[in-house]
Amino acid sequence: MNEVDFLVIGSGSGLDVANAAANRGQSVAVVEKGPLGGTCLNRGYIPSKMLLYHADVFETVERADEFHIDAEITDVNFAEMVREVNEDVSADADSIRKGFRSSPQHDLYEGERRFVDERTVEIVSGEDEGAQIRAETVLIAAGTRPAIPGIDGIDDVDYLTSTEALQLETPPDHLLIVGGGYIAAELGHFFGTFGSDVTIIGRRPNLLPEADEEVAEAFTDRYADRFTVHTGYAATAALESGGTVTVEAHPYEYGEDGGIRENDSVTVTGDTLLVAAGRTPNTDLLNLDATAVQTDERGFIETDEYLRTTAEGVWALGDIVGEYLLKHSANHEAQAVARNLFGDDLQPVDYTAMPFAVFASPEVAGVGAHESELQEAGTEYATRTYRYDQTARG
Repeated sequence: MNEVDFLVIGSGSGLDVANAAANRGQSVAVVEKGPLGGTCLNRGYIPSKMLLYHADVFETVERADEFHIDAEITDVNFAEMVREVNEDVSADADSIRKGFRSSPQHDLYEGERRFVDERTVEIVSGEDEGAQIRAETVLIAAGTRPAIPGIDGIDDVDYLTSTEALQLETPPDHLLIVGGGYIAAELGHFFGTFGSDVTIIGRRPNLLPEADEEVAEAFTDRYADRFTVHTGYAATAALESGGTVTVEAHPYEYGEDGGIRENDSVTVTGDTLLVAAGRTPNTDLLNLDATAVQTDERGFIETDEYLRTTAEGVWALGDIVGEYLLKHSANHEAQAVARNLFGDDLQPVDYTAMPFAVFASPEVAGVGAHESELQEAGTEYATRTYRYDQTARG
């Protein structure tokens, strides 16, 4: 068994704390089951925004006549575009891996991992299978994965999640998207720009339900001009046959028996189904029953205001704590953990003004409290600000 001062599970923002520990002379171990760099680098923000920039360029050229420029798009090498982005991401992840493998300050363990006891982790598959690492301090930063809702027949459908969608080298003819949040909005924009017919099914009354109500409503109206949008509907059944995917959805409201009402159902068909219905924490893959780490009813790790878990010497940050599933939030939490681990006084993590941005068309961003929240609190003026691109898109 390898005994170290500090162990981090996950190689995203938790690496910032690992490096802070190493810089203070502590022995450090990093455990990662996938490519290094975490969700943001490999399956999230970085590849999606790189691809979305191509869509923005495409739209700009299409609108060039508005600026008295005669321009025409004659061809798009979609496959090469996607391959180039994924090759860049893979190269970055490999560079991080090589750096840790050659570092005298870090031990890197690759493979599936699970807790054996409070602060001991065992590698149960992969290159370092069988290794056990025990640490004085453990940081859980193992992230989340795409959530798959309970849709009848979904297991028999060859659906995509955002992970596979970012690697798709041919745009679908007709893309069905289950979900109405940031990921659905951005990937709908991306594939729609490059020729896919897009149908979106979202449970909430508007797309982007985390945005201010008026902004979400305006965004939904703009998307309804571009795509087929069914908001207020929950996908209840899916079927794939002969290269066609069929999704049935019902109004997302409940009858007296607690079940979704059967009236006014919609049925949509396409050749590809993308499930973008949120994220689920990877806590079920860690064997937390071997520890005193507690989770909430959704499976996210419970922490106090300093990001300490309910187990002595075990901390957590990032998506797996379920506060804001955003890279800059995880970075913010990493700074808080490092400050609390190595500083003189404990300081609570401050989520007062956590910004978000949606790289769709139109683009939306916000920070602070919703107007409705401030009205409920009796505040006359909203402090939330938004960027909403009102420019017509054709």
